Amino acid sequence: MGVTNTATSALSNLLSNGGIGTGLNVQQLVSQQLQADSGPLVLLQNEQTQFSAQTSALNTLSADLLTLQGTVQNLTSLTGALSSEQATSSDNSILTATATTTAQQAVHNIVVKSLATTASYYTNPATLPASGSTPLATGGSFTVNAGSHSATITIDNTNNTLQGLATAINNSAVGGAVTASVIQDSSGARLTVVSNTSGAPGDFTITDTGNSTGLSFTKPVSGVNASLVVDGVPVSSATNTVSGVIPGVTLNLNGANPNETVTLGVQPNAAAATSAINQFVVTYNQVVSDLNAQFAVNPATGSAGILSSDSTLSLIQDQLFTAINFSGSGTIPNLSSLGLNLQNDGTIQVDSATLANTLQGNFSAVQSFFQSTSAGVGQALTSALSTAADPTQGPLALDLQGISQQQQDIAKRVSDLQYNLSIEQQNLVTKYSQVNVILEQLPALQQQISQQLAGA
Repeated sequence: MGVTNTATSALSNLLSNGGIGTGLNVQQLVSQQLQADSGPLVLLQNEQTQFSAQTSALNTLSADLLTLQGTVQNLTSLTGALSSEQATSSDNSILTATATTTAQQAVHNIVVKSLATTASYYTNPATLPASGSTPLATGGSFTVNAGSHSATITIDNTNNTLQGLATAINNSAVGGAVTASVIQDSSGARLTVVSNTSGAPGDFTITDTGNSTGLSFTKPVSGVNASLVVDGVPVSSATNTVSGVIPGVTLNLNGANPNETVTLGVQPNAAAATSAINQFVVTYNQVVSDLNAQFAVNPATGSAGILSSDSTLSLIQDQLFTAINFSGSGTIPNLSSLGLNLQNDGTIQVDSATLANTLQGNFSAVQSFFQSTSAGVGQALTSALSTAADPTQGPLALDLQGISQQQQDIAKRVSDLQYNLSIEQQNLVTKYSQVNVILEQLPALQQQISQQLAGA
């Protein structure tokens, strides 16, 4: 690049205004020259800024579409919120329950006669020392029998404290079946041994086999199975969490009363369905708002969003509008019959009362409306979103790939221009510095010439 008119004009002004002998402001002249030559670079940098803004807007819209796709899947999936079942007990103090999507809607009558218990032993506090580390007499022994495992603990000088005996039990052959520990109360310390398994399978015994230490064991609780009657059928369970008796339902036994019949109802989980539908509306409205924002004209600037000229957005908008306006012939033919009303801006407003009444009175029709694979708003939205939200081949993804390529190209051009400007800067500094040296030498040269002329 050569010296431009801007820099030449600045130099001429300097010379015509008595600049000879005063030197040049080299940095100022170089800066003016580079500024004049940086026009193409500024244009490219502006393009970079615009592409970055477009990328940000596309990423936001893509993320919101994926979120919407997730909430639609929760409604259309056979294991999602609309397939969720709930179990309601008439007396939670006796039992509660949870139900999976495989549970059948029904009413069950349950009587809990007794709860499952966990076997345990403790040593007699009347004969115990003050703490778990107080030495005991040696020489005694006791045997723990737990299922197919048995261990005889001999009290010797390696374990003759309550804590030592607890460690010995836990490290023995029965250590996996029971857990021994030391507890402290106002009577002193006690050695306790508790089964690791509830009910009859976890019952165990401790027998003195030559105990001369005064240490004795009391069994306050034996391992007994829970006893209950489900729809007239007697049931025994080793735990108070009973699964498999009612398919898809887990019973949690909290208390026992042989004289009370608890009613357990299994029905669709309307609360989960309501939450899922409301969440779908929130995510749908977010996507619609994203799209609307790109086409809305800012009254202050007179311009629309950064993606307003992208035809992809119009395509997605049309696809979603078509899907959400699906109308069938079932009991619930469209969104408005469910209480989801379309607004003028394309968003959805929920009529909570209508939604609650519809779920209460015709839950299966709501399921069909969203879960039908042949005709339904769920199927229509799934089809539209499978394309729009595709993270690799969807229209937004392709837009992002195209912008990324253009950004790479511009970055290369910016880098080349910046390199050329840096070379130009070096050349200009050299040229103007040389001119500056000449200008600074002119007064001395003029004086020398004058002296020579005067002596001629």
